[in-house]
Amino acid sequence: MGVPVTILCGALGAGKTTLLSHLLEQDPDGRDVAVVVNDVGEVNVDADLVETRTDLESGEEVVALENGCICCSLGSDLSRAVVDLWKHHEFDALVVEASGVSEPEPIAHQFVRGPAAGPYDLDAIVTVVNARQFHDAFLGDSAAGDQPTPAGPDDDGVRPLEDLLLEQIEFCDLLVLNKCDLVTDAEREAVEASLEALQPRAALRATEYGALESEAILETGSFDLSAAREAAGWKQAIAAADDSSGEAGDGHANNGEHGERAPDDHDRDHTADHSHGHDHDHDHRHPPERYGIEVDTYHRTRPFHPERLVAFLEDPPQNLIRMKGLTWIAGREDQAITTSLAATETSLEVTGRWIASFSEQQQETYRASQPDLPWDDQWGDRETRLAVIGRQFDREAVFDRLDDCLVTADELAAGPEHWATFDNPTPTGLNQTLVVSSRDD
Repeated sequence: MGVPVTILCGALGAGKTTLLSHLLEQDPDGRDVAVVVNDVGEVNVDADLVETRTDLESGEEVVALENGCICCSLGSDLSRAVVDLWKHHEFDALVVEASGVSEPEPIAHQFVRGPAAGPYDLDAIVTVVNARQFHDAFLGDSAAGDQPTPAGPDDDGVRPLEDLLLEQIEFCDLLVLNKCDLVTDAEREAVEASLEALQPRAALRATEYGALESEAILETGSFDLSAAREAAGWKQAIAAADDSSGEAGDGHANNGEHGERAPDDHDRDHTADHSHGHDHDHDHRHPPERYGIEVDTYHRTRPFHPERLVAFLEDPPQNLIRMKGLTWIAGREDQAITTSLAATETSLEVTGRWIASFSEQQQETYRASQPDLPWDDQWGDRETRLAVIGRQFDREAVFDRLDDCLVTADELAAGPEHWATFDNPTPTGLNQTLVVSSRDD
């Protein structure tokens, strides 16, 4: 057995360091906990805070990786740092506090398939959510609110921060809803319902000032890579739609971890302890529908007109929390584009190619391996399949507006040669991203 690892994620200002400091001070089992802290910016404030609260004489067990994101440019440094830490020190558990602009999945892979997988076992991914910040950003009247503002060179404006926050929520084993003293009971319950819709698998604990017992965070044995990758609410919504229609999910050829096919029938753990750490007696999960949280799937086999789609994203219907999935956009017949709406920001990223864009021989090979793949004689596997998550929104009105963004019958008949004349800002290259904002600046 390797040393158990907990990855601590969350937006800037969520309270990760406060929770970590509480953990180091209050662990009743007296475990020796090693800490790796990543912060962006020239001054590693988080590392300074953590180091002053440890009982370690030298402070060497606190490894601060400054001026970079541990899941990106400093990825190799993280593996090297934690392996070196293991070689030179003895400790019972490792906590990696990621920066507020880090995606958890690439960090997790370093402990599952990278050099760090040897001496370590990834035990849990914990995401801390600022209750006030989430409510104002995703559930407030303006759906704008105070957004986390990163410092340092890592945030280059390409990836919306709201999208990053939802990625952290959608890939975790435990959601810690912190700063609950800053919201009303009704607001907190609405946030909890939203989090459950976004991440049905994760346990959920509500806290104030990061006060959470160590047993909820250390050595829980809750991490499962396959389950974590497929647990996001938007993926489950698409999977449920596929199951009900008897389809096998999209099978386009993707790149990396984004824009993958909808999940198959993986076993999912719904038995985790969902009790809250809040003063209020809420020891159950709040059904999302009780708080007006709805999850649905939009599926069409006609492409979007690029200008009309961008106009929609610049002024989306109110109360949409999340809309994510694959989109077929006219003029981009090769590119499978993942559209990811998070409150007021939407990213469109090329994450793969449609199988129909390959040579006939390659198509035959792909289709032979996926005999249940839906296929149109003219357009192949091209389609739009979006999971839509919102609060008290008019589903029919939203879907009608999306339908208005599709090419018309005449435009469809005109075909790709005509579509190439459209004003089209959507990306063309693999991993290229267009960000569309509906924020009133």
